[in-house]
Order: sequence, then structure tokens, then C-alpha cells
Amino acid sequence: MSVKPIYQVLPPSIRELIQSLPRTILGCLEEIRVRQDRPLEVITSEQSWFVSQNCQLTLQPKESVLPSREDCRKMLNLISNHSLYTMEEELRRGYVTVEGGHRIGLVGKVVMDQGKVKHLRDVTGFNVRMARQVIGVGEPIIPYLFHDNQVENVLIISPPQCGKTTLIRDLARIASTGHEQFASRKVGIVDERSEIAGCVHGVPQHDIGPRTDVLDACPKAEGMMMMIRSMSPEVLVVDEIGRKEDSDAVHEAIYAGVHLFTTVHGKSIEEICHRPILSGLIREGVFRRMIVLSRRQGPGTVELIADQNLRPLKRTLEIPS
Repeated sequence: MSVKPIYQVLPPSIRELIQSLPRTILGCLEEIRVRQDRPLEVITSEQSWFVSQNCQLTLQPKESVLPSREDCRKMLNLISNHSLYTMEEELRRGYVTVEGGHRIGLVGKVVMDQGKVKHLRDVTGFNVRMARQVIGVGEPIIPYLFHDNQVENVLIISPPQCGKTTLIRDLARIASTGHEQFASRKVGIVDERSEIAGCVHGVPQHDIGPRTDVLDACPKAEGMMMMIRSMSPEVLVVDEIGRKEDSDAVHEAIYAGVHLFTTVHGKSIEEICHRPILSGLIREGVFRRMIVLSRRQGPGTVELIADQNLRPLKRTLEIPS
């Protein structure tokens, strides 16, 4: 995945600093955090660093470059192509997806209207999250999810930044493309945060398979129903369920004969079983496969694959990085 779109939205002074970092760092960057009048930070899979004026990495924030108000203004203009009014929805949501599927989180002064977030103003912080698709990351778990030309309902459990979106994206691609063990399926992705497909102007920036349709920036529960009614998917892919309306939509999908690939934030099956909405779905046996991820051996470490009765099928599975 090209990082050129990331450089294009960084103000010149910060762009030069980032491009001058060692290639070993640039090759594994996960985040660039730009905060007004506070240290410039870069985060890799192994370490977080601050960036000094002479392009050195340091653990000491006092030695770091401090992006200015002007830097933040320039960055917002570059992200919006000097047209903030076209970004009203992104400012309300607090993030924007740029070419290549990279996502930029935004923070600043929140403007409220009748108890709801209307938009952000005085944007003073940016979190640039690098999108790196890992083709084939789902291949080792194919035997647990696809068999006898059938597809299991899958729940991926993972703390933040442990690879759940990378994995579910690749599972969508696999289901859509097909495999020697099973035929391809019609896949529908409801991509509320524009992270799975990484759409820009509705066009996916990631390889999500030839038979995949995407509803971008659409609330999950509503989008699942829209997708079922309009595109008749055989497999429905959604990220980060957990609300009552999500549970209702999951039930509707199951009753419609649609298979589900979905994710949830958590560290273990035991933890999510304490959440009323998710525990109900698990008790009903909705998810015939549950996959627990961690970063113990790097992002995407598969700690456990369990069936609907919580019986372990596999522990600690190596997957390609």
C-alpha cells in the first residue's frame, strides 16, 4: 500500500522530518501523531518515539519538534484540499479516510447541536493511521471457517491494534474470491468507519475480492438491513459490534440465512461474556467460531480459535506478517 497519500497531507516541515527517518522505521510505521504545541510522535509495532529537529528518534518528549498552530492549519487544509465545507461529515465523525485507505483521526473543539456532535472546529490534533493490507493473513485459518463448502459465522475478539480489521478484511477477500476448498460467495461489507475496505469516494482502496459490495460510512445496524435488502449477500462483514441495535441486526441476518464475519473489542471470550448484548449472542450459539487475537508474537497473533460451545479448536497459530 502506497504511503505517498500520507506525505501529501503532512505540512512541508513535518513531511521532511518524517521522510528523513530511517527506512527501517518508515517500513513499519503504524501511526504519526501531530499535536499542536506538543511533541511530534511516531509509533511502530514495537515502540513509540518522538522526533527531534535533526530527524533523530528520541524517547524524551522535551527533545522533540513541537508542531505549530500553522502546521495544524496547513495539515487540515491539505486533508480537505482547501475546502473544509466538503468535510462536514468527516469533521462530525472525527476522522477522514484518504487515498490508499489510510485513516486520519481528528481532535479539537467539539460543537454540539441539540445534544449531538455537529462538527469539530479548531482542529489541533491528528492521528495518521497507516493502512497496510496483508494479503493471505487469513489463509491459515481457512480450515476452521470454511469446510464442506460451508461458511461459519465468525466473531473476532481483539484489543485495539492487534490486527482484527486486517484479518476480517482478508477473510472477506477469501470468501469473495473462493478457494480450492469452497466456491466464492457474494460478500457485503458494511464499513461504518471506512476501515475495512478503505473507500475513497465510494471506491475500495483495498483488495476485498471480486464479488464484494461495500456500504461505506454507514451505521452498522441500518447498513446490514440495507445490504440484505438490496444486494442479497451470502456473507455479511461488519466491524466492532456491541450495541442493542447491532444485536437485532445480527438476528435479522441470521434469520435471512446470511453468514456473518464480525469483530468486537476485547481481550478474551470470558471478558466479552460479561457484556449483556454479546453474551446473549454467544449463549444462542450465533457464532460457531470465535477467534482471539493479541500482539504477543506481533500484531495478529491468533491466541485461540473456539467453537460455539467455547471449546478450544486451536491455540496460538502462526500467521503471515
